[in-house]
Amino acid sequence: MEHSIALVTGTTSGLGYAAARLLSAAGYRQVMVTGRSLARVQETATQLAAETKTQVFTPLELDLDAPTSVQSALAELVRLGQQIDFLLLNAGMVPGKQRVLTAAGVEASQAPLIGHHELTVGLLRANLLSPTARIVIAGAEPARGGVPMFSYTDVPAFAAKYHQGDRTAAVEALIRNGPNVKYVPNNSYADAKLIVAWWTAALARRLPSGMAVYAVSPGAATATNVSRRAGLAVKYLFVPIANLLPGMNQTPETAARRYLQASEFGTDVSGQFFASAQGKFSGPMEAQRHPHLHDRASQEAAWQAVVSVSGVDLSHPASLSAVS
Repeated sequence: MEHSIALVTGTTSGLGYAAARLLSAAGYRQVMVTGRSLARVQETATQLAAETKTQVFTPLELDLDAPTSVQSALAELVRLGQQIDFLLLNAGMVPGKQRVLTAAGVEASQAPLIGHHELTVGLLRANLLSPTARIVIAGAEPARGGVPMFSYTDVPAFAAKYHQGDRTAAVEALIRNGPNVKYVPNNSYADAKLIVAWWTAALARRLPSGMAVYAVSPGAATATNVSRRAGLAVKYLFVPIANLLPGMNQTPETAARRYLQASEFGTDVSGQFFASAQGKFSGPMEAQRHPHLHDRASQEAAWQAVVSVSGVDLSHPASLSAVS
């Protein structure tokens, strides 16, 4: 690990901040920390350096909701010219009571995946991931199902009812919270994380041999800004219950350790979604075997929908010509 370079998105607080600290302790020689505001992420890097007594943190401005910011970050990474060994796509958003769309017309909880897709494809096209790079993207327990107050959309049924069976169009409708999609914050979050799991599986099939990607639920960690932004039912019902019941909650540091654990996984489990055991929200994680997660048609539909929304595909290098 002493010669490794990591890049972590969403590091100004919560799990991303905890993960950056853990990476320093694990011996990474450089940890690129990112956030929407350069001033804020510079403060984060300074604070992390003071806490860890190391000088391994490099601040990078990155607003995943803004394609121009992603392109600027990629251009800076090209200038630095260092290959990344561990790409941790941690940034996420729990939607609030009112629907919020980005300038590109993407529902707020779906937007991080679009930015992460643009970033990941850009790094691959610029040859900025090492030959054995590991990519971890933050998933969540609701993607597997069976989580109280969270329900994901039955995409095949939704596609059959409203999109003539076209699953790509159905997933894009969910990403944009378009026609025939009722905005329910918790369900929108569950949909976003299910699409993340599908996208991960599709990306795994497209990665060069030697690289691997995993979707990882960090499990319940209520002491984060994400939880504080959650809807009333989650904030005042689910979180208090989770805080009271043994095994239902954990510290951000414990949750973030799952990311580092996954960074050591092999290529044989690339593309899988790792989360707590059924009915659990912390403790050991395991590869999820639920059939809906392994539906290849839905996985490919998710990839194509993200490509459609972002305008960026691995098969079209010209789409990233701005940083080539």
